[in-house]
Amino acid sequence: MATSPLPNTLELLNALPEPRVLIGSDYRVAAVNDAYRKQFGGGAAIEGRFCYEVSHRYATPCDQAGEYCPLKDCMGSGTSRRVLHVHYTAAGQEHVEVEVAPVAGTPFFMETMRTLRHARSDARGREMVGYSRPFNRMLELAKRVAERETSVLLLGESGTGKELMAQAIHDMSPRSEAPFVVVECSGLTESLFESELFGYEKGAFTGAIGRKVGLVEAVQGGTLFLDEVGDIPPALQVKLLRLLEAGTYRRVGGLEPLRADFRLIAATHRDLGEMVKEGSFRQDLYYRINVFPIRLPPLRERPEDLPVLAERLLARLGASRHVTLSPEALDCLAAHAFPGNVRELRNILEHALILADGPVIQPQHFPPGVGAAPWHGATAPTPDLADIVPLESLEKRYLAWAEKSFPGDRKALAEKLGLSERTLYRKLREL
Repeated sequence: MATSPLPNTLELLNALPEPRVLIGSDYRVAAVNDAYRKQFGGGAAIEGRFCYEVSHRYATPCDQAGEYCPLKDCMGSGTSRRVLHVHYTAAGQEHVEVEVAPVAGTPFFMETMRTLRHARSDARGREMVGYSRPFNRMLELAKRVAERETSVLLLGESGTGKELMAQAIHDMSPRSEAPFVVVECSGLTESLFESELFGYEKGAFTGAIGRKVGLVEAVQGGTLFLDEVGDIPPALQVKLLRLLEAGTYRRVGGLEPLRADFRLIAATHRDLGEMVKEGSFRQDLYYRINVFPIRLPPLRERPEDLPVLAERLLARLGASRHVTLSPEALDCLAAHAFPGNVRELRNILEHALILADGPVIQPQHFPPGVGAAPWHGATAPTPDLADIVPLESLEKRYLAWAEKSFPGDRKALAEKLGLSERTLYRKLREL
């Protein structure tokens, strides 16, 4: 067991403003400072207890409970380590960045705690909600990259909260005081793309009665978020690449080059790597924006977050009403596949709030089909193998069957089929 810390070490620990903990190699807490006791203590005795029991309520060290243990790694390497963990605190569960470093000349290790205020289990407004391991891993990556100027590519299904994630990265970055500007890439034409992004001069085209400031100019010093970047047509991708590579642009109708200053975050639900192979997305642009990819886990991969997500969404949607889910309703949601992820959960709960007169939501208040077994496809039509039919004909028969039997909307069906929504609509029109 580690010896007691020296008195001067304790004085130094208490003089530091951030929550700090001194831990021995046996995982026992030797000392804590006042900042830690105030934020995490909750009035309970801390010294002498195991750090993993205090922070996580585990009976074994973190690495034996399936998590990364920075203390064990620090003891092995002799260098500082950090990780994002979910800790139990006086205010409930919170995301906490833990940095562990050896204390020179002593057998102790110092843990520094920094609470991540942009993603709490009781989050409101724009903050993200959850504490499952996939969610926590995503946040750790976001926290690390937020400190740098690196371009980020957010990957995830529709409804997983890519814009919220982009906003959180911006809020945690050195650019947080500057603007956060969103560019919806879907449906942009060439003329609209240039005028929206770069602005235009008076008289640049018919109807340009004055100078317009573009989004690149408006975001100066901040973060530019390109939502659904995979939807940008190839003809416009070269213009975006030129902006990112050169860092300069001109207003439409202008001659003077202007300097761009922004941090780029892009998002897509598409497989850009496959699009590069198909030739529908430029390889050079792909490598320019895919510097640090972060995958947002779908709701079905973090079922532990469902209760707290539902609670927070009900609080926002219910306004003055205090409404809860019955155990049966929560079980019903847990059995649902959620192809639309958190956005679909919000719609389901809003539907239930309209139908529920009392303070408790029951399964009958949900839309039809909620809680049904996840769709794996009913028995698909099989071709008569005695006949050879054109592949195009077979594809049309399959699409007609899929549209008729799939229980979700066309957007969800497109995701199931691995197609873009635009491609699915085109193929269905051809039927």
